[in-house]
Amino acid sequence: MAKILSAEEAVSLIKDGDTVGISGFIGMGHPQELSIAVEESFLKTGHPRDLTVMFSAGMGDGTDRLGANHLGHEGLLKRIVAGHWGLIPTFQKLVFENKVEGYNLPLGTISLLFREIAGHRPGVITKIGLKTFIDPRLEGAKMNEKTRQAEDLVELIEMDGEEWLRYKSFPVNVALLRGTYADEDGNVVMTQEAGTLDSLSIAQAVKNSGGTVIVQVKDIVQNGTLPAREVKIPGIYVDALVIGKPENHWQTFSQEYNPSYSGEVRVPVDSIEPMPLNARKVVCRRAAMELDPKAIINLGIGMPEGIANVANEEGLPGLKLTVETGGIGGVPMSGTAFGACTNPDAMIDQPYQFDFYDGGGLDQAFLGLAECDRHGNINVSRFGPKIAGCGGFINITQTAPVVVYCGTFTAKGLKETIGNGKLEIVQEGQIKKFKNEVEQITFAAEYAAQTGQKVMYITERAVFELLDGVLTLTEIAPGIDLEKDVLAQMEFKPAIAEDLKLMDARLFTDEKMGLLK
Repeated sequence: MAKILSAEEAVSLIKDGDTVGISGFIGMGHPQELSIAVEESFLKTGHPRDLTVMFSAGMGDGTDRLGANHLGHEGLLKRIVAGHWGLIPTFQKLVFENKVEGYNLPLGTISLLFREIAGHRPGVITKIGLKTFIDPRLEGAKMNEKTRQAEDLVELIEMDGEEWLRYKSFPVNVALLRGTYADEDGNVVMTQEAGTLDSLSIAQAVKNSGGTVIVQVKDIVQNGTLPAREVKIPGIYVDALVIGKPENHWQTFSQEYNPSYSGEVRVPVDSIEPMPLNARKVVCRRAAMELDPKAIINLGIGMPEGIANVANEEGLPGLKLTVETGGIGGVPMSGTAFGACTNPDAMIDQPYQFDFYDGGGLDQAFLGLAECDRHGNINVSRFGPKIAGCGGFINITQTAPVVVYCGTFTAKGLKETIGNGKLEIVQEGQIKKFKNEVEQITFAAEYAAQTGQKVMYITERAVFELLDGVLTLTEIAPGIDLEKDVLAQMEFKPAIAEDLKLMDARLFTDEKMGLLK
Protein backbone atom coordinates (compact mmCIF):
# COMPACT_ATOMS: atom_id res chain seq x y z
CA MET A 1 0.00 0.00 0.00
CA ALA A 2 1.38 3.42 -0.96
CA LYS A 3 1.89 5.86 1.89
CA ILE A 4 -0.19 9.03 1.92
CA LEU A 5 2.26 11.80 2.79
CA SER A 6 2.40 15.54 2.91
CA ALA A 7 4.40 17.15 0.09
CA GLU A 8 7.13 18.01 2.62
CA GLU A 9 7.33 14.40 3.84
CA ALA A 10 7.38 13.07 0.29
CA VAL A 11 10.25 15.21 -0.97
CA SER A 12 12.29 14.30 2.11
CA LEU A 13 12.61 10.88 0.43
CA ILE A 14 14.79 12.50 -2.26
CA LYS A 15 18.50 12.05 -1.46
CA ASP A 16 21.32 14.40 -2.38
CA GLY A 17 22.74 13.46 -5.78
CA ASP A 18 19.62 11.59 -6.92
CA THR A 19 18.45 11.51 -10.54
CA VAL A 20 14.82 12.66 -10.66
CA GLY A 21 12.40 11.99 -13.53
CA ILE A 22 9.55 14.50 -13.74
CA SER A 23 6.31 14.40 -15.74
CA GLY A 24 4.70 17.36 -17.44
CA PHE A 25 4.15 19.24 -20.69
CA ILE A 26 4.05 23.02 -20.07
CA GLY A 27 1.41 22.86 -17.30
CA MET A 28 -0.41 19.65 -18.11
CA GLY A 29 0.59 16.67 -16.02
CA HIS A 30 3.17 18.57 -13.97
CA PRO A 31 3.20 17.87 -10.18
CA GLN A 32 3.36 21.51 -9.13
CA GLU A 33 2.79 20.71 -5.44
CA LEU A 34 5.94 18.57 -5.43
CA SER A 35 8.07 21.10 -7.33
CA ILE A 36 7.13 23.77 -4.78
CA ALA A 37 7.96 21.41 -1.91
CA VAL A 38 11.41 20.58 -3.34
CA GLU A 39 12.19 24.28 -3.65
CA GLU A 40 10.98 25.07 -0.13
CA SER A 41 13.00 22.19 1.33
CA PHE A 42 16.18 23.31 -0.44
CA LEU A 43 15.78 26.96 0.57
CA LYS A 44 15.06 25.96 4.18
CA THR A 45 17.57 23.14 4.71
CA GLY A 46 19.94 23.11 1.74
CA HIS A 47 18.61 19.67 0.75
CA PRO A 48 18.04 17.90 -1.54
CA ARG A 49 21.01 19.16 -3.54
CA ASP A 50 23.15 18.21 -6.54
CA LEU A 51 20.20 16.61 -8.29
CA THR A 52 20.08 15.46 -11.90
CA VAL A 53 16.63 16.24 -13.29
CA MET A 54 15.38 14.51 -16.41
CA PHE A 55 12.22 15.36 -18.32
CA SER A 56 11.04 15.38 -21.91
CA ALA A 57 8.90 18.52 -22.29
CA GLY A 58 9.34 21.96 -20.77
CA MET A 59 7.25 22.50 -17.65
CA GLY A 60 6.46 26.15 -17.07
CA ASP A 61 5.12 29.23 -18.82
CA GLY A 62 8.08 31.53 -18.23
CA THR A 63 6.14 33.71 -15.78
CA ASP A 64 3.96 33.23 -12.73
CA ARG A 65 2.82 29.60 -12.90
CA LEU A 66 6.47 28.57 -12.57
CA GLY A 67 6.38 24.74 -12.94
CA ALA A 68 9.96 23.41 -13.05
CA ASN A 69 11.26 26.95 -12.55
CA HIS A 70 10.82 26.20 -8.83
CA LEU A 71 13.84 23.90 -9.12
CA GLY A 72 16.16 26.41 -10.82
CA HIS A 73 18.55 27.10 -7.95
CA GLU A 74 22.34 26.83 -7.94
CA GLY A 75 23.24 23.97 -5.63
CA LEU A 76 19.89 22.24 -5.92
CA LEU A 77 20.74 21.10 -9.44
CA LYS A 78 23.90 19.47 -10.73
CA ARG A 79 22.72 18.31 -14.15
CA ILE A 80 19.70 18.90 -16.43
CA VAL A 81 18.73 16.41 -19.13
CA ALA A 82 15.75 17.93 -20.93
CA GLY A 83 13.95 18.24 -24.23
CA HIS A 84 12.41 21.71 -24.09
CA TRP A 85 13.75 24.64 -22.08
CA GLY A 86 12.01 27.69 -23.51
CA LEU A 87 9.52 28.17 -20.65
CA ILE A 88 12.04 27.50 -17.86
CA PRO A 89 14.20 30.65 -17.67
CA THR A 90 15.71 29.68 -14.31
CA PHE A 91 17.22 26.58 -15.97
CA GLN A 92 18.42 28.58 -18.98
CA LYS A 93 20.22 31.03 -16.70
CA LEU A 94 22.02 28.30 -14.76
CA VAL A 95 23.23 26.68 -17.99
CA PHE A 96 24.22 29.96 -19.65
CA GLU A 97 26.21 30.97 -16.55
CA ASN A 98 27.93 27.57 -16.60
CA LYS A 99 26.70 26.65 -13.12
CA VAL A 100 25.13 23.29 -14.02
CA GLU A 101 25.61 20.64 -16.68
CA GLY A 102 22.96 20.88 -19.40
CA TYR A 103 22.07 18.29 -22.04
CA ASN A 104 19.38 19.04 -24.61
CA LEU A 105 18.10 15.75 -26.06
CA PRO A 106 15.09 15.35 -28.39
CA LEU A 107 11.82 15.30 -26.44
CA GLY A 108 10.59 12.05 -27.94
CA THR A 109 13.91 10.32 -27.44
CA ILE A 110 13.86 11.15 -23.72
CA SER A 111 10.37 9.64 -23.44
CA LEU A 112 11.64 6.50 -25.15
CA LEU A 113 14.79 6.47 -23.00
CA PHE A 114 12.68 6.18 -19.84
CA ARG A 115 11.21 3.02 -21.36
CA GLU A 116 14.65 1.62 -22.20
CA ILE A 117 15.86 2.35 -18.66
CA ALA A 118 12.82 0.49 -17.31
CA GLY A 119 13.76 -2.57 -19.40
CA HIS A 120 17.45 -2.38 -18.38
CA ARG A 121 18.38 -2.02 -22.05
CA PRO A 122 21.50 -0.12 -23.16
CA GLY A 123 19.65 2.94 -24.42
CA VAL A 124 17.79 4.26 -27.46
CA ILE A 125 19.43 3.42 -30.79
CA THR A 126 18.03 5.68 -33.50
CA LYS A 127 18.88 7.94 -36.41
CA ILE A 128 17.07 10.84 -34.71
CA GLY A 129 19.59 13.65 -34.25
CA LEU A 130 22.10 12.70 -36.93
CA LYS A 131 23.79 15.78 -38.46
CA THR A 132 22.07 18.10 -35.94
CA PHE A 133 23.63 19.61 -32.81
CA ILE A 134 22.81 16.32 -31.05
CA ASP A 135 25.39 14.50 -33.18
CA PRO A 136 28.69 14.02 -31.26
CA ARG A 137 30.54 15.26 -34.36
CA LEU A 138 28.89 18.65 -33.77
CA GLU A 139 27.91 19.44 -30.14
CA GLY A 140 26.83 16.10 -28.71
CA ALA A 141 23.75 17.77 -27.16
CA LYS A 142 25.99 19.60 -24.65
CA MET A 143 24.83 23.12 -23.84
CA ASN A 144 27.83 24.77 -22.13
CA GLU A 145 31.52 24.41 -21.28
CA LYS A 146 30.82 22.62 -18.00
CA THR A 147 28.92 19.94 -19.89
CA ARG A 148 31.58 19.60 -22.57
CA GLN A 149 33.95 18.44 -19.82
CA ALA A 150 31.36 15.91 -18.55
CA GLU A 151 30.42 12.47 -19.84
CA ASP A 152 28.90 11.81 -23.25
CA LEU A 153 25.22 10.82 -23.16
CA VAL A 154 25.08 10.36 -26.94
CA GLU A 155 27.48 8.33 -29.06
CA LEU A 156 27.81 7.66 -32.78
CA ILE A 157 27.77 3.97 -33.67
CA GLU A 158 27.73 1.92 -36.87
CA MET A 159 25.43 -1.03 -37.45
CA ASP A 160 25.02 -2.92 -40.73
CA GLY A 161 27.05 -0.26 -42.48
CA GLU A 162 24.79 2.60 -41.35
CA GLU A 163 25.29 5.43 -38.87
CA TRP A 164 23.14 5.51 -35.73
CA LEU A 165 23.09 7.40 -32.46
CA ARG A 166 22.91 5.65 -29.08
CA TYR A 167 21.37 7.63 -26.23
CA LYS A 168 22.78 5.94 -23.14
CA SER A 169 20.71 4.53 -20.30
CA PHE A 170 21.36 5.36 -16.64
CA PRO A 171 19.43 4.74 -13.38
CA VAL A 172 16.66 7.14 -12.35
CA ASN A 173 16.17 7.24 -8.57
CA VAL A 174 12.99 9.28 -8.04
CA ALA A 175 9.81 9.92 -10.03
CA LEU A 176 7.68 13.02 -9.46
CA LEU A 177 4.41 12.39 -11.29
CA ARG A 178 0.79 13.55 -11.38
CA GLY A 179 -2.54 11.79 -11.73
CA THR A 180 -6.19 12.57 -11.04
CA TYR A 181 -7.23 10.08 -8.35
CA ALA A 182 -5.54 7.22 -6.53
CA ASP A 183 -7.06 4.44 -4.46
CA GLU A 184 -5.73 3.25 -1.10
CA ASP A 185 -3.39 0.76 -2.81
CA GLY A 186 -1.83 3.53 -4.91
CA ASN A 187 -3.48 2.73 -8.23
CA VAL A 188 -3.60 6.01 -10.16
CA VAL A 189 -5.99 7.13 -12.90
CA MET A 190 -5.46 10.17 -15.14
CA THR A 191 -9.05 10.61 -16.26
CA GLN A 192 -9.13 14.41 -15.89
CA GLU A 193 -5.62 15.02 -17.24
CA ALA A 194 -5.18 16.48 -20.73
CA GLY A 195 -2.68 13.73 -21.56
CA THR A 196 -1.06 10.67 -20.03
CA LEU A 197 2.40 11.74 -21.29
CA ASP A 198 5.35 9.49 -20.33
CA SER A 199 4.21 9.02 -16.72
CA LEU A 200 3.96 5.24 -16.86
CA SER A 201 7.41 4.90 -18.44
CA ILE A 202 8.98 7.17 -15.80
CA ALA A 203 7.34 5.15 -13.01
CA GLN A 204 8.62 1.88 -14.47
CA ALA A 205 12.12 3.29 -15.01
CA VAL A 206 12.34 4.42 -11.39
CA LYS A 207 10.83 1.25 -9.92
CA ASN A 208 13.25 -0.93 -11.89
CA SER A 209 16.13 1.34 -10.83
CA GLY A 210 15.25 0.53 -7.20
CA GLY A 211 13.97 4.07 -6.66
CA THR A 212 11.00 5.92 -5.19
CA VAL A 213 7.83 6.84 -7.12
CA ILE A 214 5.87 9.82 -5.77
CA VAL A 215 2.53 10.81 -7.34
CA GLN A 216 0.52 13.98 -6.77
CA VAL A 217 -3.26 13.43 -7.07
CA LYS A 218 -6.45 15.39 -6.48
CA ASP A 219 -7.75 12.94 -3.89
CA ILE A 220 -7.64 9.38 -2.53
CA VAL A 221 -10.63 7.08 -3.10
CA GLN A 222 -11.61 3.72 -1.67
CA ASN A 223 -10.17 0.49 -3.10
CA GLY A 224 -12.37 -0.97 -5.81
CA THR A 225 -13.62 2.46 -6.88
CA LEU A 226 -11.37 2.91 -9.91
CA PRO A 227 -12.07 0.86 -13.08
CA ALA A 228 -9.05 -1.34 -13.84
CA ARG A 229 -8.91 -0.20 -17.49
CA GLU A 230 -8.55 3.42 -16.38
CA VAL A 231 -5.58 2.79 -14.07
CA LYS A 232 -2.55 4.34 -15.76
CA ILE A 233 0.05 3.90 -12.98
CA PRO A 234 -0.48 0.64 -11.07
CA GLY A 235 -0.14 0.76 -7.32
CA ILE A 236 2.70 -1.78 -7.38
CA TYR A 237 4.90 1.03 -8.77
CA VAL A 238 3.83 3.76 -6.33
CA ASP A 239 5.60 4.45 -3.03
CA ALA A 240 4.01 7.72 -1.92
CA LEU A 241 0.89 9.75 -2.69
CA VAL A 242 0.48 13.48 -2.12
CA ILE A 243 -2.88 15.28 -2.33
CA GLY A 244 -2.29 18.49 -4.23
CA LYS A 245 -3.97 21.77 -3.45
CA PRO A 246 -6.47 22.78 -6.21
CA GLU A 247 -4.36 25.78 -7.19
CA ASN A 248 -1.40 23.43 -7.76
CA HIS A 249 -3.34 20.93 -9.83
CA TRP A 250 -4.66 22.88 -12.83
CA GLN A 251 -5.28 20.75 -15.90
CA THR A 252 -3.19 23.18 -17.99
CA PHE A 253 -1.65 26.54 -17.18
CA SER A 254 -4.52 28.08 -19.18
CA GLN A 255 -7.48 26.47 -17.45
CA GLU A 256 -8.20 24.81 -14.14
CA TYR A 257 -10.26 22.13 -15.87
CA ASN A 258 -11.77 21.65 -19.31
CA PRO A 259 -13.45 18.25 -19.79
CA SER A 260 -13.16 18.49 -23.58
CA TYR A 261 -9.35 18.30 -23.20
CA SER A 262 -9.55 14.98 -21.36
CA GLY A 263 -12.06 13.43 -23.76
CA GLU A 264 -14.88 13.42 -21.21
CA VAL A 265 -17.19 15.60 -23.32
CA ARG A 266 -17.22 17.02 -26.84
CA VAL A 267 -17.95 20.69 -27.42
CA PRO A 268 -18.92 22.64 -30.57
CA VAL A 269 -15.78 23.94 -32.26
CA ASP A 270 -17.52 26.78 -34.10
CA SER A 271 -17.11 28.73 -30.86
CA ILE A 272 -13.35 28.98 -31.50
CA GLU A 273 -12.61 32.58 -32.52
CA PRO A 274 -10.92 33.09 -35.93
CA MET A 275 -7.50 34.74 -35.96
CA PRO A 276 -7.26 38.42 -36.89
CA LEU A 277 -5.78 39.20 -40.30
CA ASN A 278 -2.08 39.75 -39.71
CA ALA A 279 1.28 38.31 -40.79
CA ARG A 280 0.76 35.21 -38.67
CA LYS A 281 -2.59 34.46 -40.26
CA VAL A 282 -1.11 34.89 -43.75
CA VAL A 283 1.62 32.36 -42.91
CA CYS A 284 -0.87 29.92 -41.41
CA ARG A 285 -3.23 30.30 -44.37
CA ARG A 286 -0.43 29.62 -46.87
CA ALA A 287 0.62 26.60 -44.82
CA ALA A 288 -3.00 25.39 -44.69
CA MET A 289 -2.97 25.32 -48.49
CA GLU A 290 -0.44 22.48 -48.20
CA LEU A 291 -2.67 20.39 -45.93
CA ASP A 292 -3.51 16.99 -47.36
CA PRO A 293 -6.98 15.96 -46.11
CA LYS A 294 -5.87 12.30 -46.12
CA ALA A 295 -2.65 12.96 -44.20
CA ILE A 296 -1.66 12.31 -40.59
CA ILE A 297 -0.31 15.68 -39.46
CA ASN A 298 1.69 17.24 -36.64
CA LEU A 299 1.46 20.95 -35.81
CA GLY A 300 4.34 22.34 -33.77
CA ILE A 301 4.35 24.92 -31.00
CA GLY A 302 4.29 28.64 -31.83
CA MET A 303 3.38 29.88 -35.29
CA PRO A 304 2.05 26.53 -36.63
CA GLU A 305 -0.54 26.36 -33.84
CA GLY A 306 -2.56 28.83 -35.90
CA ILE A 307 -2.95 26.39 -38.79
CA ALA A 308 -5.55 24.48 -36.76
CA ASN A 309 -7.44 27.73 -36.26
CA VAL A 310 -7.39 28.49 -40.00
CA ALA A 311 -8.47 24.95 -40.85
CA ASN A 312 -11.34 25.24 -38.38
CA GLU A 313 -12.41 28.63 -39.79
CA GLU A 314 -12.29 27.28 -43.35
CA GLY A 315 -14.27 24.19 -42.35
CA LEU A 316 -11.66 21.76 -43.63
CA PRO A 317 -13.17 18.35 -42.86
CA GLY A 318 -11.66 15.33 -41.19
CA LEU A 319 -8.09 16.51 -40.69
CA LYS A 320 -6.11 14.05 -38.57
CA LEU A 321 -4.03 16.38 -36.44
CA THR A 322 -1.71 14.95 -33.79
CA VAL A 323 0.40 16.44 -31.01
CA GLU A 324 3.50 15.15 -29.23
CA THR A 325 1.68 14.50 -25.97
CA GLY A 326 -0.28 11.63 -27.54
CA GLY A 327 -3.40 13.46 -28.69
CA ILE A 328 -4.87 12.29 -32.00
CA GLY A 329 -7.68 14.14 -33.76
CA GLY A 330 -9.69 17.10 -32.51
CA VAL A 331 -8.36 20.65 -32.48
CA PRO A 332 -4.89 21.18 -30.94
CA MET A 333 -4.79 24.04 -28.46
CA SER A 334 -2.27 26.89 -28.40
CA GLY A 335 -0.38 29.04 -25.90
CA THR A 336 0.03 27.56 -22.43
CA ALA A 337 -2.59 24.93 -23.32
CA PHE A 338 -0.39 23.63 -26.14
CA GLY A 339 -0.26 19.84 -26.00
CA ALA A 340 -3.95 19.57 -25.17
CA CYS A 341 -6.62 18.91 -27.79
CA THR A 342 -10.28 19.88 -27.77
CA ASN A 343 -12.40 16.83 -28.67
CA PRO A 344 -9.55 14.35 -29.25
CA ASP A 345 -10.43 11.08 -30.99
CA ALA A 346 -7.78 9.20 -29.03
CA MET A 347 -5.10 9.80 -26.39
CA ILE A 348 -2.08 7.52 -26.23
CA ASP A 349 1.06 7.60 -24.11
CA GLN A 350 3.76 10.00 -25.33
CA PRO A 351 6.43 7.30 -25.98
CA TYR A 352 4.03 5.44 -28.27
CA GLN A 353 3.32 8.66 -30.17
CA PHE A 354 7.06 9.03 -30.78
CA ASP A 355 7.42 5.39 -31.83
CA PHE A 356 4.93 6.31 -34.54
CA TYR A 357 6.64 9.61 -35.38
CA ASP A 358 10.19 8.22 -35.39
CA GLY A 359 9.13 5.35 -37.62
CA GLY A 360 7.81 7.69 -40.33
CA GLY A 361 4.11 7.51 -39.41
CA LEU A 362 3.51 11.20 -40.02
CA ASP A 363 2.67 12.33 -43.54
CA GLN A 364 3.11 16.07 -42.94
CA ALA A 365 4.69 18.23 -40.25
CA PHE A 366 4.33 21.99 -39.79
CA LEU A 367 6.96 23.55 -37.52
CA GLY A 368 8.28 26.97 -36.55
CA LEU A 369 10.92 28.94 -38.46
CA ALA A 370 13.20 30.88 -36.13
CA GLU A 371 16.47 30.94 -38.12
CA CYS A 372 17.28 29.58 -41.57
CA ASP A 373 20.71 29.59 -43.23
CA ARG A 374 21.89 29.53 -46.84
CA HIS A 375 21.93 25.72 -46.81
CA GLY A 376 18.34 25.45 -45.61
CA ASN A 377 19.30 24.40 -42.07
CA ILE A 378 16.91 25.52 -39.33
CA ASN A 379 17.65 26.62 -35.76
CA VAL A 380 14.85 26.77 -33.23
CA SER A 381 16.82 25.63 -30.18
CA ARG A 382 19.45 28.22 -29.19
CA PHE A 383 19.83 32.00 -29.49
CA GLY A 384 22.72 33.23 -27.34
CA PRO A 385 21.57 33.18 -23.71
CA LYS A 386 18.10 32.02 -24.70
CA ILE A 387 17.99 28.23 -24.74
CA ALA A 388 14.69 27.19 -26.22
CA GLY A 389 15.65 23.54 -26.62
CA CYS A 390 14.74 21.27 -29.50
CA GLY A 391 11.64 19.71 -27.92
CA GLY A 392 10.08 17.19 -30.30
CA PHE A 393 11.26 19.18 -33.33
CA ILE A 394 14.04 16.79 -34.37
CA ASN A 395 11.96 13.64 -33.96
CA ILE A 396 9.23 15.14 -36.12
CA THR A 397 11.17 16.97 -38.82
CA GLN A 398 13.67 14.19 -39.47
CA THR A 399 11.08 11.55 -40.32
CA ALA A 400 8.01 13.21 -41.91
CA PRO A 401 8.19 13.03 -45.73
CA VAL A 402 6.74 16.58 -46.00
CA VAL A 403 8.02 19.30 -43.66
CA VAL A 404 6.74 22.88 -43.77
CA TYR A 405 8.45 25.61 -41.72
CA CYS A 406 6.33 28.60 -40.77
CA GLY A 407 7.39 32.02 -39.52
CA THR A 408 7.58 35.72 -40.26
CA PHE A 409 10.42 36.84 -42.53
CA THR A 410 11.98 39.12 -39.91
CA ALA A 411 11.41 39.47 -36.18
CA LYS A 412 11.14 42.09 -33.43
CA GLY A 413 9.19 45.12 -34.56
CA LEU A 414 7.79 43.91 -37.88
CA LYS A 415 4.68 45.89 -38.89
CA GLU A 416 2.64 45.29 -42.00
CA THR A 417 -0.54 46.35 -43.75
CA ILE A 418 -2.64 43.59 -45.26
CA GLY A 419 -5.72 43.92 -47.44
CA ASN A 420 -7.18 43.96 -50.92
CA GLY A 421 -5.05 40.98 -51.88
CA LYS A 422 -1.73 42.67 -51.12
CA LEU A 423 0.96 42.97 -48.43
CA GLU A 424 2.89 46.12 -47.55
CA ILE A 425 5.78 46.21 -45.08
CA VAL A 426 5.31 49.34 -42.94
CA GLN A 427 8.21 48.71 -40.55
CA GLU A 428 10.86 46.06 -41.00
CA GLY A 429 11.74 43.71 -38.16
CA GLN A 430 15.06 44.37 -36.45
CA ILE A 431 16.21 40.74 -36.60
CA LYS A 432 16.97 38.97 -39.85
CA LYS A 433 15.97 35.31 -39.74
CA PHE A 434 17.68 34.25 -42.96
CA LYS A 435 21.34 34.08 -42.01
CA ASN A 436 24.56 32.83 -43.58
CA GLU A 437 24.92 30.28 -40.79
CA VAL A 438 22.51 29.32 -38.02
CA GLU A 439 23.72 29.35 -34.43
CA GLN A 440 22.70 25.72 -33.91
CA ILE A 441 21.51 23.07 -36.37
CA THR A 442 18.15 21.73 -35.19
CA PHE A 443 17.16 20.62 -38.70
CA ALA A 444 19.86 19.45 -41.11
CA ALA A 445 19.07 20.20 -44.75
CA GLU A 446 21.85 17.82 -45.80
CA TYR A 447 20.07 14.92 -44.09
CA ALA A 448 16.74 15.97 -45.63
CA ALA A 449 18.27 16.00 -49.10
CA GLN A 450 19.72 12.53 -48.54
CA THR A 451 16.36 11.12 -47.47
CA GLY A 452 14.35 12.88 -50.17
CA GLN A 453 12.09 14.97 -47.95
CA LYS A 454 9.91 17.71 -49.41
CA VAL A 455 10.81 20.85 -47.44
CA MET A 456 9.09 24.26 -47.61
CA TYR A 457 9.77 27.52 -45.76
CA ILE A 458 6.70 29.78 -45.61
CA THR A 459 6.73 33.44 -44.53
CA GLU A 460 4.23 36.26 -44.94
CA ARG A 461 6.08 37.66 -47.96
CA ALA A 462 8.02 34.78 -49.52
CA VAL A 463 7.99 31.00 -49.90
CA PHE A 464 11.13 28.90 -50.32
CA GLU A 465 11.63 25.23 -51.12
CA LEU A 466 14.58 22.88 -50.77
CA LEU A 467 14.99 21.76 -54.38
CA ASP A 468 17.74 19.23 -55.10
CA GLY A 469 19.36 20.28 -51.84
CA VAL A 470 19.30 24.01 -52.72
CA LEU A 471 17.24 26.64 -50.85
CA THR A 472 15.17 28.21 -53.64
CA LEU A 473 12.77 31.19 -53.61
CA THR A 474 9.57 30.07 -55.35
CA GLU A 475 6.87 32.65 -54.41
CA ILE A 476 6.61 36.26 -53.26
CA ALA A 477 3.60 38.20 -51.99
CA PRO A 478 1.64 40.67 -54.14
CA GLY A 479 2.77 44.21 -53.26
CA ILE A 480 6.25 43.10 -52.18
CA ASP A 481 9.42 44.38 -53.84
CA LEU A 482 11.79 41.45 -54.44
CA GLU A 483 15.00 43.42 -53.94
CA LYS A 484 13.98 45.73 -51.08
CA ASP A 485 11.63 43.52 -49.07
CA VAL A 486 13.15 40.09 -49.63
CA LEU A 487 16.75 39.92 -50.85
CA ALA A 488 17.92 42.99 -48.88
CA GLN A 489 16.54 41.43 -45.69
CA MET A 490 18.65 38.27 -46.06
CA GLU A 491 22.33 37.72 -45.26
CA PHE A 492 22.71 35.63 -48.42
CA LYS A 493 21.21 35.50 -51.89
CA PRO A 494 19.12 32.37 -52.44
CA ALA A 495 18.53 30.60 -55.71
CA ILE A 496 15.45 32.04 -57.41
CA ALA A 497 13.05 29.88 -59.38
CA GLU A 498 12.79 30.75 -63.07
CA ASP A 499 9.01 30.66 -62.74
CA LEU A 500 8.84 32.76 -59.56
CA LYS A 501 5.15 32.99 -58.67
CA LEU A 502 2.94 35.41 -56.74
CA MET A 503 1.41 34.09 -53.53
CA ASP A 504 -2.37 33.59 -53.72
CA ALA A 505 -4.15 36.96 -53.33
CA ARG A 506 -6.80 35.30 -51.11
CA LEU A 507 -4.18 35.08 -48.36
CA PHE A 508 -4.32 38.85 -47.99
CA THR A 509 -8.06 39.45 -47.67
CA ASP A 510 -10.38 39.62 -44.66
CA GLU A 511 -12.85 37.12 -46.08
CA LYS A 512 -12.53 33.38 -45.74
CA MET A 513 -10.24 31.94 -48.40
CA GLY A 514 -12.65 29.21 -49.43
CA LEU A 515 -10.06 26.44 -49.25
CA LEU A 516 -12.76 23.83 -49.83
CA LYS A 517 -13.54 25.24 -53.29
